[in-house]
Formats: sequence, structure tokens, C-alpha cells
Amino acid sequence: MDRFAEIELFVQVAETGSLSRAAEALGLSNAAASRHLQALEDRLGARLVERNTRRLFLTDTGQEFFSRAKTLLADLKDAEDVVNAHTLNPTGMLRISASLSFSMQHIAPLLRAYTERYPNVTVHVEAANRYLDIIDNNIDVAIRTREFEPDSNITVRRLAQTRRILVAAPRYLARHGRPRTLEELAQHKLLIYTYANNPGELRFTRDGQTTALHVKGLLESNDGQILRAAALDGMGILVQPTYIVYDDMVAGRLVPVLDEWDLPRLTVNLAYPSRKHLSAKVRTFIDFMAEHFIKMSYEQKWTGRFGVN
Repeated sequence: MDRFAEIELFVQVAETGSLSRAAEALGLSNAAASRHLQALEDRLGARLVERNTRRLFLTDTGQEFFSRAKTLLADLKDAEDVVNAHTLNPTGMLRISASLSFSMQHIAPLLRAYTERYPNVTVHVEAANRYLDIIDNNIDVAIRTREFEPDSNITVRRLAQTRRILVAAPRYLARHGRPRTLEELAQHKLLIYTYANNPGELRFTRDGQTTALHVKGLLESNDGQILRAAALDGMGILVQPTYIVYDDMVAGRLVPVLDEWDLPRLTVNLAYPSRKHLSAKVRTFIDFMAEHFIKMSYEQKWTGRFGVN
């Protein structure tokens, strides 16, 4: 095993905190990984990793070496990415993070076309309804609905704006009636997404007038697909971004409620680590998504009104 491969193994061990997970990531047996780590320590003449029956941790020397080795690998990766970008031959693992709803409805349907166009890229989709730290989790591209990132090392590219909308199944409205005012809405069964900003309050705007409505859900969840399924089952009125329920509204499975009122809109963005040179796999995926959103006129669809009240 050459020096670079030994260092790569050590960095994997340090990042995962596990020799077995590092071995799995690099396609090695545990025994081989242990031999390679021992070979690195023997060559350096220093103990880098301490092990006991319960855990593995870096020595002070190991921590210092890890800091320098990680930078070395990152610089080497950047150098390779520059070559890949020039040759337009994206390769390697592309790690994408998005909510489960967005992953199911707007990433999964595109993966066949993307991987057919770029067959040397392997895609890993990390579906998470909370914002993962992009750097710490080695995420290449994240899809998010906030305007900016608190980390200045993250670049944001806008894809589209979307309304948030209230919708319900026709059978729910047939059974409980259609609310015509915000006061009537307060008497209905609501399905609330708990990861929304201030989920217990809905701020409605119409003709320059803003009204705050305090709500409590019949069903609350941190996953939009659970709430969508409940809405389709006639359990209540759903509050979600249009991009989640647009196809259901077009098909008539869900219909908008109080559509003349606006809730605060969201912006769908791509977020990715800022680098002088973007890798080919990241650049091609970003461009692929942006082209698809323009082609599908998503912003026009997701910010329009359906004219049913």
C-alpha cells in the first residue's frame, strides 16, 4: 500500500472514529486496514491511534497529523477536480442532501437521466428533513429553502421561488365544509410541518394586510410525505410548499383553500462548498438541476394561483 493510500485510510479512521467503517469505505478487509494503519505508524515512528475494547481515538500526535493530512488530501482532490473539470469527465461519488419530499419528487426522477449522461458518477442521496452541516458531512450539494447560509464557505445558487399553500382532499371539504375566512380556518383540522419556521403560527398576507393565526395541528410531523398522505386520506387541511403538492392539485387529488391569501414564500436553493475550482461532478449536477428547473418552468408553476377558493 503506497503512502497516499495509507494516509487516506488514516483520515477515514479519524473522521469515522472506526477502523471497520474506514475499511468499508475504502473497500478493504478489517485485517488489511489494521495492517496498513500499523505500517503507517511504523514508518512515521509514532503512535497515531489509541484503541481499546470500546472506542478508538487519536493521540495528540495523531490529531496534528490528521489536520495536516486532511489538508493534503483536500489539495490533491482539488487538483484532480481541476483536471476532471477540464476534461468534462465527472467521476467519483456525488453526495446530495435534501428533504425526503424533495428527494422523492425532484431528485429521484432525474437520477437516471443524470447518470446516463455521466456514467462515471455514483450518486448518494442523503434524505434528511433537517439541514446537515455540509462540510462536516462531506456533502457536495444540498437543496435548501433558506435565503443564505451562516457559513461563508458555502455558496448558494437560487433555483426557484415557491409559495406555501393550504390544500385539502375533496372528501375532507365535502365532510367538513370549505373555510371561507381565516376565522373559519381556525375551526378546521390542520396538518402541520414541525420543521417550518414557527409552525404554531401562520402569517397570512392579502392586499398589504397581514394577519397572524395561531394554530394547533390535528397531526404534526417533521416529514412532509407523512402529512401529504394524511391530507390525501382526508384527515385535514395541509400547509406545505407548492412544490410538494403541485401534482396532486393538477390531478384534483388536493384542492387549494383560501388561495387568495399568501403565506411567506420559500426560495429553493442549491448550496455547496465554495471552492476556487468546482469538481466536474458538482458543476455538472448544479447545471443539470438549473436547466431542468428552467425547462419545467417550476417557479411560474409554484408561485401561481389556482383560482379555487
